[in-house]
Amino acid sequence: MDTGYGNNTTFLKKLEERELKYLGGIAKNRKIVVKQKSFSEIETRIDELAKSLPVEKFEPVILSLEKPKKVWVTTLTASTSRLSGERTFAIVMNASSTEEATEIDYFITNVEPSKVTSEWIVNSYSNRNWIEVFYREALMMVRVKRISSKR
Repeated sequence: MDTGYGNNTTFLKKLEERELKYLGGIAKNRKIVVKQKSFSEIETRIDELAKSLPVEKFEPVILSLEKPKKVWVTTLTASTSRLSGERTFAIVMNASSTEEATEIDYFITNVEPSKVTSEWIVNSYSNRNWIEVFYREALMMVRVKRISSKR
């Protein structure tokens, strides 16, 4: 889902109450709480965290589109102040470093961390467009049926 939904904590809670899994974009200023190796926690914006990560934390992934696209991805486990428990967050860039990147996207998912890979993140999110296209087409077909059945 797009950032508008991924940033809506109330919406995410409702999905989780129904035991639904999601992958959503989040805003770069979304605050997350990350556990440090020293067992302390640090609250930071996800974009600030991205800038502090070494290049080695990002792995290249080829996104299979009509024209293949290379992106760099890292995933991490963290929490947010308004959701209980940890989620997996991902940072996806169009370059190997934040300094070189012109596009950086941030994601949240409640899918089990063992299933969340860099490839899964980019492939799942890229498929959302086709789901939205299908939904719009199905909605239009339903509307056309309703209009034509009223005549």
